[in-house]
Amino acid sequence: MKINKIRANVYKISRDDYPEMNVPAFLYASDMMMEDIENDQSLTQLKNAAMLPGIANGVYAMPDIHYGYGLPIGGVLPVYADKGVITPGGVGFDINCGVRLITFDINKSELKNPESLVKHLYKKIPCGVGEGGNIKLSNKEMTKLLQEGSKWAVNSGYGNESDLYNTESFGCLSGADPSQVSERAIERGSDQCGTLGSGNHFLEIGLVDEIFDNETAKFWGLEEGKLTLMIHSGSRGLGHQICTDFLKIFERALEKYKISVPDKQLSCAPVDSDESRKYLSAMACAANFAWANRQILMNLAVSAVADYFKVKPENLNYRLIYDVAHNIVKKEFFDLKSKNCEIYVHRKGATRALPPGHKDLPEHLKKAGQPVIIPGDMGRYSYILSGAKNAPELSFNSACHGAGRVLSRKKAVKTAGDRNIAMELKVKNIYVMSRGKKTLKEEMPDAYKDVANVVDVVHNLKIAEKTARIKPICVIKG
Repeated sequence: MKINKIRANVYKISRDDYPEMNVPAFLYASDMMMEDIENDQSLTQLKNAAMLPGIANGVYAMPDIHYGYGLPIGGVLPVYADKGVITPGGVGFDINCGVRLITFDINKSELKNPESLVKHLYKKIPCGVGEGGNIKLSNKEMTKLLQEGSKWAVNSGYGNESDLYNTESFGCLSGADPSQVSERAIERGSDQCGTLGSGNHFLEIGLVDEIFDNETAKFWGLEEGKLTLMIHSGSRGLGHQICTDFLKIFERALEKYKISVPDKQLSCAPVDSDESRKYLSAMACAANFAWANRQILMNLAVSAVADYFKVKPENLNYRLIYDVAHNIVKKEFFDLKSKNCEIYVHRKGATRALPPGHKDLPEHLKKAGQPVIIPGDMGRYSYILSGAKNAPELSFNSACHGAGRVLSRKKAVKTAGDRNIAMELKVKNIYVMSRGKKTLKEEMPDAYKDVANVVDVVHNLKIAEKTARIKPICVIKG
């Protein structure tokens, strides 16, 4: 793969070198990261994506890029509404996998026994592969949830209306049509709302340990030494099934629309096709399910923390800073070639990052820009950034979404051998619980890039700028 360094942190795969590409591909990374990036097939996937029809300007990869299904994780694929295509491989199986961050008015010194808190959270929060929760939805209630997202959760007693104003898209994608969701997907999701899931999904009590931008941190309610809650989860089995169902439909669509793709995982159809319209309607349902899920998980976790401290939830003075989606395609508008263009932006393991003043931000967030939450591994730290001025031009308002894997799950387990990951973390005063030891080996810190290096790239390019750093204390995983 021939990749050219344009300037610090910016690399380009050029059409001059690969004329089969319709647009160039851009990668944002540091020199130090390039060896790991070039060792997997993620750049080939990025190059393949650049061969799809109707792409606006280019395809983009964030510094947490790694191999995925179709589009690499950390990939951004913007397409014109009038001549582009929609590809489920540009979103992935865990539709609207995302993360939300809550801050408490609790000092670290008040947490006397973090090990008992992690056990308490683990007992209260349903987690694990296929794990169901206590919320059993009728078909009628599921239909409302899929259409309303976070609003359904709030109206059902899980949180406050103010939470919606601190959630991307107010916790609901329009155009959701439950009739496009298969019975199997509904069945898989019927008891999974309010559950964490498995893999890299987690719930974490952390500590704000460094502030980089005092004004923005104060504006958002972040204070050094105070506790936070971070939740990383998605649309569970429902979203996975929707992706599975539509991948078969889109593979058949290739012949119908005479579209040639270098990889069947990037099977696609025109934006205005019947296949794309139905997928976008079903994907919106999955996105709304995920937002409702995280809204409920927040309510369960806040209640558990309040129970642990023997106070009422409102006495914690908790505040939802923001909730962002990672795997999604959304219709957005950009000024391209002196013209306002309707663009469908596929973000696959990438976070929306709106700059200050953007029209899609609620009024209370316009001054500082959109909060951009970047979780790291469970042994180091996470970051919260704010969308910055270069995001529209460099990445269609997109930033990284996490640390990014350097070891596959299988290789991580093999590398870990007989190590006791929980005990290693306990030595660092990080208390972790999981359904199985294998999960902790799959998710061990060594399996990920150092998120500080990832964040530095988008910060230096002014795609999103650092506000604060958060260190983990208590972590539960599936």
